[in-house]
Amino acid sequence: MGPVSGLVLFAVIWTVVFFIVLPLRLVTQGEAGEIVPGTHASSPANFDIKRKAKVTTLWALPIWVIVAGTILTGAISVRDFDWFDRMSTPEVSRD
Repeated sequence: MGPVSGLVLFAVIWTVVFFIVLPLRLVTQGEAGEIVPGTHASSPANFDIKRKAKVTTLWALPIWVIVAGTILTGAISVRDFDWFDRMSTPEVSRD
């Protein structure tokens, strides 16, 4: 895995974790009782994007280390997921 592949892998993991973190501890305007005119009651009352990004990074980094380490050590390879035997090596005749 090269540096660009590692960066792309981190970006994908970070994005997935970010979408998991977004709804955590969300307080809506309806729950807070202060609905801003022109917005839905389900809109966030106090949306702190910096905090969510920091939490996402703190969770994504160790997940990336585990996934990248697994890929680099070869503990799990693509051939482990070849359930239909489509990646078998072709046999070479020695005639």
